[in-house]
Amino acid sequence: MMEKVNHSHVEVKGLKLHVAEIGSGSKAVVFLHGFPEIWYTWRHQMIAVANAGYRAIAFDFRGYGLSEQPAEPEKETMFDLVGEIVGLLDSLNISKAFLVGKDFGAIPGYLTAAVHPERVAAVITLGIPFMRPGPSAVQSHLLLPKGFYITRWREPGRAEADFGRFPVKSVIRNIYTLFSRSEVPIAADDQEIMDLFDPSTPLPPWFSEEDLETYASSYEKSGFRYPLQVPYRSINVDPGLSDTKVTIPALLIMGENDYVFKFPGMEDYIRSGTVKNFVPDLEITYIPEGSHFVHEQLPEKVNQLIIEFLDKHSI
Repeated sequence: MMEKVNHSHVEVKGLKLHVAEIGSGSKAVVFLHGFPEIWYTWRHQMIAVANAGYRAIAFDFRGYGLSEQPAEPEKETMFDLVGEIVGLLDSLNISKAFLVGKDFGAIPGYLTAAVHPERVAAVITLGIPFMRPGPSAVQSHLLLPKGFYITRWREPGRAEADFGRFPVKSVIRNIYTLFSRSEVPIAADDQEIMDLFDPSTPLPPWFSEEDLETYASSYEKSGFRYPLQVPYRSINVDPGLSDTKVTIPALLIMGENDYVFKFPGMEDYIRSGTVKNFVPDLEITYIPEGSHFVHEQLPEKVNQLIIEFLDKHSI
């Protein structure tokens, strides 16, 4: 089925974005990737929702993969991706869509739903609940050791020097393998994040050498300049929204082996239902064996959850 995925470049806000599409249904599902991912991370879900009668669209965010780079990446924030999502819908003549976001892709997904509810039928996120960018987003990081990977990557030049010691393919392999574990990636004072990787560790069984090559070839083109800015170095920038609420239907899929669950306060925020203060119409589903990459690890289970949710809601 992968050969049936159509690839094009679509101009959005002056940048040509790489867009992958399959399916011809009248209802569109737009997939939003995380890091170190590209559109390809959604390969299993795209085919499943297309077979279920939907139009599946996954794209590389600006500065990622085969999409063009903005002129000044260091001035960009997560909120620029909200304009990008709406701009893509406009360019594709889609008045309203379902959004599915993974990892940091969940954040612009939720923000788009909050700011432009007329454009979003429902939102599904994996691994990340509703989180508002701004100073509060990095407060919990202060409770973790200073070797916490986000703290390290927010430091200008540090990740560039760390990643620069290795081929791009090795960086992707290392991050994918480290982030598949249930432990939060934290380096010791005399280590960098890449040093946490044990070279004898095999790839996760659900991630092939061919998959790795697909990711690596895209990041060899884009580099890591924009990904380090968005999300990591701009996560503390307040988008200037007061009382952000997502009023449309939402589904959160959490793997219970996802290291994000171990961020300070995260599990309680989700399990206690506090997150529903911001997303009142939220369903939460837990997958006990699920990792941070649950959609690639257990695609059939995740596909079923996504399609059942989509089928319940209209555009």
